[in-house]
Amino acid sequence: MKKLIVLVASVFMLHACDDGDITLESFNFDTVNIQECTDNNLIFKINGNEMLLLNIPESSFPTDETPDGSPEIIDVISTNQIIYRIYSGNVTDDSICDLIPPASPTVQDEWNATGGTIEIITDALYAIDGVTITGYTHNIKFVNVNFSGSSNSFSFTEYNFGNYETDL
Repeated sequence: MKKLIVLVASVFMLHACDDGDITLESFNFDTVNIQECTDNNLIFKINGNEMLLLNIPESSFPTDETPDGSPEIIDVISTNQIIYRIYSGNVTDDSICDLIPPASPTVQDEWNATGGTIEIITDALYAIDGVTITGYTHNIKFVNVNFSGSSNSFSFTEYNFGNYETDL
């Protein structure tokens, strides 16, 4: 009888536990374009009240094409940040780019990447003549990125942030 009670109690406890995982299953930034702040190194995507922000030095973006199969690999550390935020209302670029951000909307939740890598594959952009390079397209992908917030964490094995263009 004791074994049956222990078994029932164990099953009940396993079902009653809250493992603290975030209910977020995936980012929904696939259909939005990358934006940038002109006064700093921030590039980001906005979708309603959500923002996915990448803060890495401009020098991280190669000024030559990357060889096939050899992306630029950048470790996620304190100087190479990926931040996911949920705001109290719809957010605009003013919420992140202005020297003095607006009072509203406010950040409700924030998760910072605590590990993983950023992979950048760079291709040249050519002028109409097909010879003159006018800039570069950088395909940015997050690999094995772990996010941590105040009460929970989540991770992505691979997430395609998108294409970011730079001029010469």
